[in-house]
Amino acid sequence: MNRTDRLYALVEELRAVAPRPRSARWLAGRFEVSVRTVERDIAALQQSGTPVYAEPGRTGGYCLDRAHTLPPVNLTPEEAVAMALALRSMAGTPFRQPAASALRKLLAAMRPEDVAGARDLAGRIQLTGDTPASELPRLAGGALPVGCVLRIGYVDRLGAVTSRDIEPLGYVGARGRWYLIAWCRLRDAVRVFRPDRIVTVTPTRETVRPRALAEVGLDIPHRLRPLTLS
Repeated sequence: MNRTDRLYALVEELRAVAPRPRSARWLAGRFEVSVRTVERDIAALQQSGTPVYAEPGRTGGYCLDRAHTLPPVNLTPEEAVAMALALRSMAGTPFRQPAASALRKLLAAMRPEDVAGARDLAGRIQLTGDTPASELPRLAGGALPVGCVLRIGYVDRLGAVTSRDIEPLGYVGARGRWYLIAWCRLRDAVRVFRPDRIVTVTPTRETVRPRALAEVGLDIPHRLRPLTLS
């Protein structure tokens, strides 16, 4: 478990038992880390504004103030990723850190399976720098219908329209524009499509095993970094 996952799990554990405390030793055993690591994680949560406090005494430990936390919310993975993208546009403003703290609190209140889905979706959005100002395309079946097969009409550089069945895999944000990454069955290879050249989109009833970006060997002459939920 990486540190980000552990921070979310710590908040969820403390929220589940609040107002009862959990000792640092108990939490260390639960997450298979040292007591010192737990203490550093708790300090990081407190600095981010999470209402965690220490209760002294033999039966004391760390508590989460339930009056200042959110109950489980029905934030979808797409909504969480949309917030993470909006957060990137706040870089360099005085509200960057408060916005990041708000997103962490919302993620901590989401269902674990939705958080996992949000992380998977965020990892499919690759960026070369700042978030492009152009609109992120919305395909039939959602913002990124991974595991679905779409039939598109695509205009090439010469103006000819071809019909292609594609499996959407992700997006690349580069040079101020969004590009769709998809497995193209016509070419039997991964391709990067310009959304402004997609003239028609028709969902098919076929579903497939989602391919990972690492699996298809994406080759783009830019240094890419996945979107993160922080």
